[in-house]
Amino acid sequence: MTVPNTPPDPAPADAQAEPDAAPDPFAPPAHGATAFGEGTTPLGKRLLPEVRVGAGVVVACLVAALVVAGLWVWLAPKVPLLVDGDRILYADPEGEQRAGADAVFVLIALGAGILTALGAFLVTRRRGGGIAVAVGLTVGGLLGSIGAWRIGRWLGPSGDLIGQARRVGDGGHFDASIDLGALGALLVWPMTAMVVLLLLSAAFGKREEDPPPYWAPVAQAQLGVPPTGTPTGTPTGAPTGQWAGPGTGSGPER
Repeated sequence: MTVPNTPPDPAPADAQAEPDAAPDPFAPPAHGATAFGEGTTPLGKRLLPEVRVGAGVVVACLVAALVVAGLWVWLAPKVPLLVDGDRILYADPEGEQRAGADAVFVLIALGAGILTALGAFLVTRRRGGGIAVAVGLTVGGLLGSIGAWRIGRWLGPSGDLIGQARRVGDGGHFDASIDLGALGALLVWPMTAMVVLLLLSAAFGKREEDPPPYWAPVAQAQLGVPPTGTPTGTPTGAPTGQWAGPGTGSGPER
């Protein structure tokens, strides 16, 4: 006979639902999710902003190459030539105008590398720079140097020595075309830009703290460690000044 209002018998222990097992803190993230549980971004959408930044830096370097070429033509020392009968001779055989043209190009390229790196760093500082800026400066600096060299040769004196000699006649003087004797000068711009960008990024670059590993919250929960930012000490609402036991010195005076 069952007594009225008697609660039913509890289910057997083996029939009760087992609690969910704690996730493995060292298990890798699930497929298609990041370490923080967010969906992965398509590769194309992630690369498109970087490609735009790199392309913008390259275009800026190519525009600066026009200025570099003009300055080189203006500041580079000219090589004077003399027409002597059917011969074309150096008017100053011991002159160093050829080496001076290389030195002027190196100095101008050095300044161009500093300015382009500084400009790229200031423009992209808010976004944290990135590999696109470095690649853009390297490619743009190299293309800019080659372009400035070619444009400078085209803007400078003509390279047609025979035509120039016929134009001035016997005993006349004219200037030889400017050119680079050492093609290694073409590397000054990109190398300078990379060094300056590295120094600026190390000194004034954006700083970001490394995110905690994805298994840190689970491990803290298993070890009973309160999450970061949770205050420890006296629980909320606990009375203060309560006697905690003999020898603690916090009880009431007798």
